[in-house]
Amino acid sequence: MRGSQHDARRIVGAIFPDLALGRARSSQGEFHDVVLVPGEAAIRIARRAGTAAELERTAELLRRLGDLSLPLLVPQPLAPVQELDGRAVLATTWVPGEPSPRGSGDPVQLRRVLDLLAEVDLGLLDDVLAPPHAYAGGEAWETVMLEDVVPLLPPRWREEARRRIEAALALPAVPPRLVHGDLAGDNMRWDDEGRLVGVLDWDLASAWDPAVDAACLSWHGWDCVEQAVDRDTYRRARIWGATFGIEQVAAALVRDASTDDVRRSTERAVAWLERTASTWD
Repeated sequence: MRGSQHDARRIVGAIFPDLALGRARSSQGEFHDVVLVPGEAAIRIARRAGTAAELERTAELLRRLGDLSLPLLVPQPLAPVQELDGRAVLATTWVPGEPSPRGSGDPVQLRRVLDLLAEVDLGLLDDVLAPPHAYAGGEAWETVMLEDVVPLLPPRWREEARRRIEAALALPAVPPRLVHGDLAGDNMRWDDEGRLVGVLDWDLASAWDPAVDAACLSWHGWDCVEQAVDRDTYRRARIWGATFGIEQVAAALVRDASTDDVRRSTERAVAWLERTASTWD
């Protein structure tokens, strides 16, 4: 990916010549190369051609979230989505703060962000939200997971994976709320006093079961999540969370990843199943 990242910096320099790229750093997301200019901007450069419309949807979603005056920072587009050499580019404002260390967190703060999302009027966003499961097949999630992913796993893990997926499929519907879809780790920025400053990467935001975000918050520890939500939400979150590590294989298939990438994703999924085999009965 180094060539892709170098190309991303070149593209950013051509489109945004005034940015201080001398102090920029690069990172990689699932679908984008990212150039970070601390204090100024975060720029995502799609690795695949033909993704401008998707970035434009994300940009409009960010604008509308910004218009809601939420008590947290949401990155805002600095310019319209642009394309260079077939790669779409979205630059957004910088959100300060640091990620929380894995396994630590304040249940009160986690409850606050879940309540905040639940209060958002979906009618203001519905035409720019992603579908549930957008990361791993969208409306085809059931088919992709059961018919494409499970057969790629070693035989001894197929039944366990199928059991987890079917448990999620069997959950009764609940009233949809705004779900971020990746509410964990580097996507949540905190100040030195443990207060949430902002939330990044809203690409997967959808109208869905809020227990999905509760499951994402297990980054902070399941005990923390259990204190932050009611019993039914916690139960649902555990069921959703039991599928997360398998979804990385679906994501690789959906994005037409190389055979080697799919193999590596499958190996990681198997390692995750091994680690969590005693966690979900």
